[in-house]
Amino acid sequence: MQQQKILFLSVSAGAGHMRAAEALRLTAEAEFPGVQTLHLDVMEYVPATFRKLYTDFYIKLVNSYPALWGMLYQHTSEADPAAPMQKLRRAAERLSTRALRRAIDEFAPDAIVCTHFLPAEILMHEVRRQRLAVPVWVQVTDFDLHGMWVIPHMTGYFAASEEIAFRMRASRIEAGRIHTTGIPVVPAFSHPQDRQACAQHFGLDPARRTIMLMGGGAGLGGLDEVAGALMRLDHDFQLVVLAGRNETALVRLKTLAAAHPGRLFPFGFTNEVERLMACSDLVITKPGGLTTSECLAMGVPMVVNAPIPGQEERNADYLLEQGAALKAVDLVSLEYRVRLLLAEPARLDQMRARASALGRPAAARRVLETVLGQLARCGQPADHGGAAATAAR
Repeated sequence: MQQQKILFLSVSAGAGHMRAAEALRLTAEAEFPGVQTLHLDVMEYVPATFRKLYTDFYIKLVNSYPALWGMLYQHTSEADPAAPMQKLRRAAERLSTRALRRAIDEFAPDAIVCTHFLPAEILMHEVRRQRLAVPVWVQVTDFDLHGMWVIPHMTGYFAASEEIAFRMRASRIEAGRIHTTGIPVVPAFSHPQDRQACAQHFGLDPARRTIMLMGGGAGLGGLDEVAGALMRLDHDFQLVVLAGRNETALVRLKTLAAAHPGRLFPFGFTNEVERLMACSDLVITKPGGLTTSECLAMGVPMVVNAPIPGQEERNADYLLEQGAALKAVDLVSLEYRVRLLLAEPARLDQMRARASALGRPAAARRVLETVLGQLARCGQPADHGGAAATAAR
């Protein structure tokens, strides 16, 4: 039997979309040995000017003008797909991605999974014009459904939660095309970790309350200031701080750690986040879709810190409603919430139980089983019907 080939397409505008695609690729590699995979970053196949506008502009807007980004997020979600500006945007995207279409043809996949709406929008036109006879799937990577994820002519859609599946149906996506799988996390976050062994590996006390402060891959968010405020709390706990690739923040954290021996443990970029998370009773983090899904998969409650308007606020709302997190809008509220949870361990334990119940550590496997199952049933490219509400695209 010929080996099945699955292509994962993502966009390096924010790390979450890429991590979701890598989670699917690594899971396929580990659990589906008869499947050949390839993960492509769409931004590697577009002109430099398009890449700079699409990724650098997004990152600058989110970091420097979050309120403006929130307004743009809402406006683009509600925009009519048939509006002239939306058609012009999609035409510009297609003209900028001819090299991507050549790369797809070269790999000749049996199925494609998009963890960002941009490649799905590009392929929608190929499918509609019958120039692509390969099933194309869409994996939503937040606990919200932005309008740009509702793309017609897709074989199926993977929803982060039951609410997102409900919103998909409300957007007139056929119910049979919707699969509530959760957001894929890499296999390391789906395997049980021994707290004591992990703690000993990092020089931590496994019996002591442990808080992890995460700044993302770039180590953003004034980590040394936050760590300093937490060190002043009159509670007995260990603080693990992940500074990512921010060398300046790491140097400051190490200086601060020298004043708090045995309490503050700073780390730079690490590939062992899941092992540090296994030692943690609470994670303080920005509420990105992938990071929060990793915490849920490990059953660790969160304080979501200063979410930006748009997808992060929606993710935070979901976690708060489900009882798996508290939200801090600034350093004062963060200090208050950490103090509260340390003083009320029963409340922290309840949040851990809710996080464990929400976690979907097998999301990547479920996505792959669905994609491969469809190929096995059809024995040929699937029918690409699509969402009637957006057929005007």
